[in-house]
Amino acid sequence: MAKYNSYPKYKNSGIPWLGEIPEHWEVRKLKYLADCFPSNVDKHSKEGEKKVRLCNYTDVYKNDFIRNSMQFMIASASDEQIEKFKLLSGDVIITKDSETANDIAVPAFVIEDLENVICGYHLSIIRSYEFIDGKYIFRLFQHKRFNSQFEICSNGVTRVGLGVYDLQNAFGVCPPKQEQTAIARFLDYKLAKINRFIQKKKQLIKLLNEQKAAIINQAVTKGLPAEAAAKAGLDANVKMKDSGIEWLGDIPEHWEVRKLKYLANAVLGKMLCNEDKGGYFKRPYLKSKNIQWLNVDFSDVEEMWFSSSELETYRLKKGDLILSEGGEVGKTCMWNNQLEECYIQNSAHKVTINEGNLNHYFLYLFNSYGKKGGFDSIVNRVSIAHLTKDKLINVKCLVPPLIEQQQIVSYIKQETAIINTTISKIEKELALTEEYKTALIAEAVTGKIDVRGYEVPEIVEEDPDSYRDEEIEEELGMVAEDGETYQTQKEDL
Repeated sequence: MAKYNSYPKYKNSGIPWLGEIPEHWEVRKLKYLADCFPSNVDKHSKEGEKKVRLCNYTDVYKNDFIRNSMQFMIASASDEQIEKFKLLSGDVIITKDSETANDIAVPAFVIEDLENVICGYHLSIIRSYEFIDGKYIFRLFQHKRFNSQFEICSNGVTRVGLGVYDLQNAFGVCPPKQEQTAIARFLDYKLAKINRFIQKKKQLIKLLNEQKAAIINQAVTKGLPAEAAAKAGLDANVKMKDSGIEWLGDIPEHWEVRKLKYLANAVLGKMLCNEDKGGYFKRPYLKSKNIQWLNVDFSDVEEMWFSSSELETYRLKKGDLILSEGGEVGKTCMWNNQLEECYIQNSAHKVTINEGNLNHYFLYLFNSYGKKGGFDSIVNRVSIAHLTKDKLINVKCLVPPLIEQQQIVSYIKQETAIINTTISKIEKELALTEEYKTALIAEAVTGKIDVRGYEVPEIVEEDPDSYRDEEIEEELGMVAEDGETYQTQKEDL
């Protein structure tokens, strides 16, 4: 990173992922930098044990910093467990068990003294020795190349785990403590700015999506706004009538209300099948996780086995709607042959709209229903909402004449085009910022940049909403400038 100085002299670390390090730094195994030990305290309460606040896997996985104000689970522990696993300010906690290897050794830092909080099962404590700054160790664990050591050595079938031996014998890098603290303070300061930048951009995306949802909802439940209706040759002062749907209210008088089973064919996907039962075919499929609001997420498409008859039943065809059966019920997207061949699993429905109606209109209608809670009153709910096929086909749909459906779709596409472009631009900006954030951590903790002389103001945690607009703009500009410098360097490689 050209913006920052390098150290005067470097030496070969002897560790492939680490490369060269400053001449006066040392390479040491983690066991010589900190005491590393796993917790055995589970989430259950046992008679005769003391009540404790339990820091569990989710607390660590979802938070960089562990604070006293967090809502911890209540469990119980023996006196011996409380003494051994109580969390102290400066501790680093990491995930030691997970479903996937890349979720192993995710760190969180105990930023303050905690009241009656102990470390829970599936986690390990990294308690730094006196000559080590715990915050530096925390940032070292955030370095992806350092962390990859634990992905490689974790083992398991349905779950993977990180053993004590592998944790203790991982290689780390050790600058003098004064430099560790300087690196930690530098990263605290820079990452606070970056995180505020990310938060503001995500908030902007949220607002843009709300604006888009409002445009869609107005069009598919009330018709086009007067000016747009007149321009399309429709009645700009259309009369309204009661829809008969309590949460929806009035709709245009000439629209019909019909159950989906009279408008489309719906198929619930196939139960998960992980073995070839003879003559089966392994094919890609979509599940609820892949279905987003108006688009398909292809980041985690898996395969399962289908019989020859099932291939026809569950195959997606161009123009089919795919609707989430569970979780965020109502998420709907359209299949446009993004893959040569694809099927659905039973956490999703495919809906084929009959001739005489427009699938794009129903794409927007279902998303509006989902966003406005239109499915909430009919889903089967235990712990997670489920929209059964029987419930789905009996959903009451608003049906304008076909030509009006076409005009509504055209209007929505036109009105949301700029919003979609803006969201796409922000998402690319966020991706670059996350990449820059990762690189900044890596460069600092491995000594590729020298931050000893960097003046860090006193770091005060503040509510991001308390910042003035001009302060936010200044910070966004600083982060963007750093990111652009980083991107330029990448392109020059």
